[in-house]
Amino acid sequence: MQYRQEYVEPQTQFIEAQSPPEPTEEPRTRRRRPRWQKVALISFLVVALLGGGGLIAGGLYFRSINSGIERVDAFDGVPEADRPQVVENAEGAMNIMLLGSDSRDPESDSGSRTDTIILAHLPKDRSSAQLISIPRDTWVSVPKSASGRGGRDAKINASFAWGGVPLMVQTVEKFTGVRVDHVTMVDFAGFKEVVDALGGIDVTVEDSFTTLYGLNGRRTFNAGPQKMDGAAALDYARERHAFADGDFARIRHQQQVIKAILDKAASGGTLANPAKLNSFLKATADAVAVDKSLNLLGLASELRDLRSGNLTFLTCPVKGTGRIGTESVVLADKEKAARVFEAVRSDNVPAILSAAK
Repeated sequence: MQYRQEYVEPQTQFIEAQSPPEPTEEPRTRRRRPRWQKVALISFLVVALLGGGGLIAGGLYFRSINSGIERVDAFDGVPEADRPQVVENAEGAMNIMLLGSDSRDPESDSGSRTDTIILAHLPKDRSSAQLISIPRDTWVSVPKSASGRGGRDAKINASFAWGGVPLMVQTVEKFTGVRVDHVTMVDFAGFKEVVDALGGIDVTVEDSFTTLYGLNGRRTFNAGPQKMDGAAALDYARERHAFADGDFARIRHQQQVIKAILDKAASGGTLANPAKLNSFLKATADAVAVDKSLNLLGLASELRDLRSGNLTFLTCPVKGTGRIGTESVVLADKEKAARVFEAVRSDNVPAILSAAK
C-alpha cells in the first residue's frame, strides 16, 4: 500500500474560533492499491470483536493469510525517549491507532492524507473497546520528522503527509499522551464490498439529506430506519458537504456503518458459516495494512468474548472551528480532551465514558 507524501504549508495567523464546523479540503496524490490478498479492517473487527464460532471457522483462513497481510514500519525512527510511558496499573491494556482514507472518493485525486483517525482502546480485561475519533483537521503540535519536516503546529493529518505513519504515531502520542501499541490502515472504500457481502445493513438516518458526490451522482437519504446496500452505505459514510457540521457528521455516520456491519455479521450467521466467512473476507481484500508486530489471529483470540454491544464510539472533545491563515481547522477542547486521554492511559473505562460526554 503505497502513499506519496504531499502537503501545502499553512500560514500561522490565528483567527477566533467559530461554530458550527465547516468542511475542508486538502491536496492529495493518487496511490496505487495493492493487488495481493489481505483482510480488511472491518473483517478483522468482526472476527476479533464477535469471536466465538466465527473465530474457529475463520482460524485456518486467518492463519493462511496473516503472514501475507501488508505490513508497515509504523514505529521506524520514532524516538523511544519521547514516547509516553505505560501507566503501571494499565499494563496489559492495548491502544490501536486506526487510520482511514477513501481512495475512491469522487472528490479525491490522491491518497496522501488520512481522512479518519481513531484511537481504539482495549482494556486489559478485554471486556470492551472504546473507539475515539480525532477529527482530521484538529490543530495540534506536530513533531519534526526524520527528514526535517514538521516541527510546528498544523492539522493533525498533515503529519502523515510530512512523515508517514511514524510521524502520525508521534503526533497522536504527543497530542493524547497515550502510547500507541499498534497501527492499522484501511481504505474505507472497502465498505461497499463488505456491506454487499453481508446482503446489506440496517441504518437509522437521523435527518434527511442529499449527497453531493455519490458513487452514481446525487443520492437522497430519508430520515428513519432503512436497509442500505454497499453503494448506499459508502455514500452515507463519506458525505460531509450536506451538513452544517461537515466532517463531524461524517465521523458519526462512519461509526454507524461500522456498528451496523458488526451487528449484521453477528446476526446473519456469517461467522458461524465457513463459506460465508470466506466470501466476506475475500470481498474486503485489498484494503488494509498493519504494523509489523500486530498478530491479528492472536488478538482475535483475546477478544473472542467481546460483542458489538461492548463497543463504544466517541469523539475527541472540541470547542468548534477556527481559521489559521487560510485554513479552516478544528480546535480541540484541551481540558476535556486531557481528561479523556488520561483515563485511556490509566485504563479507566468508566472515566473514559464519563469524560467524553
